Amino acid sequence: MPVTAFVENAIFARGSAEDVASQLRGLPPLERASDVLVFDDESGRQIDLPVREVEAPRGRGRPSLGVSAREVTLLPRHWEWLAGQPGGASATLRRLIEEARKRARSARECLDAAYRFLTVMAGDRPGYEEAMRALYAGDRVRFDELAEGWPEAVRDHGAALAWPEAA
Repeated sequence: MPVTAFVENAIFARGSAEDVASQLRGLPPLERASDVLVFDDESGRQIDLPVREVEAPRGRGRPSLGVSAREVTLLPRHWEWLAGQPGGASATLRRLIEEARKRARSARECLDAAYRFLTVMAGDRPGYEEAMRALYAGDRVRFDELAEGWPEAVRDHGAALAWPEAA
C-alpha cells in the first residue's frame, strides 16, 4: 500500500508503509504528534503507522506484509514468461496486480480519495469549499485557482490523488 507522510505541510516520505514508518523513526521528537500525518495514497484516508521498533520473531515468508501462499493455475507459456521476469513470478504477479488496480480505480474513487486527504490537510484553508465543488465538477483549472494559496505539497498531492493520469 503506497503511503505519503507529511510533516507539517510538506511531504516527508513516500513509499510502502514499512519504508515510510522506517523513515519516520529517524525524525527528531516533534512538539506535537499532529505535525506528522500519514495518508493511504489509494483511499486518501489518514492512517497510523507503527513507528516504534518492535522485534518480532521472524518466520518463513512475508507474514509482516500480509502475504499468504495460495495456488495459482497457469498455462505453461504463462509460467515460462513469468520465469523470465526480473524478481521472479511472485514479484511480477504482485506488480501486475498493483498496476491493474491503479488503472481500474474509477474517477469517483480518485475524487473521493482527494476529498478525504484535502479535508484533513486543507479543510480550514481559504477557498476549501469552492475548491471541493470544482474538484467534483472535474474543473482542474478552477481547483488550481482556488487552491493557489495553499501549501504547494498539499495542493499538488490533492490534485495528484484526484487526477492521477495528469500527475
